[in-house]
Amino acid sequence: MKKITEGNLKSAFSGESQAHMRYIIFSERAEQDGYPNAARLFKAISYAERVHATNHFKQLSRVKGASLTVAMAGFGFAGSSQNLETAIEGETFEVEEMYPVYMSTAEQQGEGGPRESFDWAYQAEKIHAAMFKRAKQAVDEGRDVDLGPLQICTRCGHTVEGEAPDRCPVCNATRDRYMKF
Repeated sequence: MKKITEGNLKSAFSGESQAHMRYIIFSERAEQDGYPNAARLFKAISYAERVHATNHFKQLSRVKGASLTVAMAGFGFAGSSQNLETAIEGETFEVEEMYPVYMSTAEQQGEGGPRESFDWAYQAEKIHAAMFKRAKQAVDEGRDVDLGPLQICTRCGHTVEGEAPDRCPVCNATRDRYMKF
């Protein structure tokens, strides 16, 4: 694997891993703040971030040894509104800056597996940003977000509200590969 793509995978793994844990923590706070649907949203998206981290890690299966990893990760723990803002900022960074560059680099370097892993995460992160924006608007109005069942594709992290599709529009996994939150 080319070194730049390898470094991008390590950074993406680190960032997705941190998002997974951050959203679990934010979920607990949303629950405490009286926003059970916002808490469920954080839990569901936390799972999707875990799927992304796992996919990136699998692409690194031939890489051995320890590495220092750097990721753009939001820090700070506050009330639900600020935690949602932190989540929006992170998802937006991934959509507007990180994943487009990582996908382009992997493509230029002929790294199809990493390119696919980056794309799968990118597709989900767009959905996550929109969902977090909707939740923040509700919380800022002093109410919980109105949210139906959330479905996460266990193969790529695609996220949908409502019923799972027959086939994942991102990775083509079957409906039974979706986890319901």
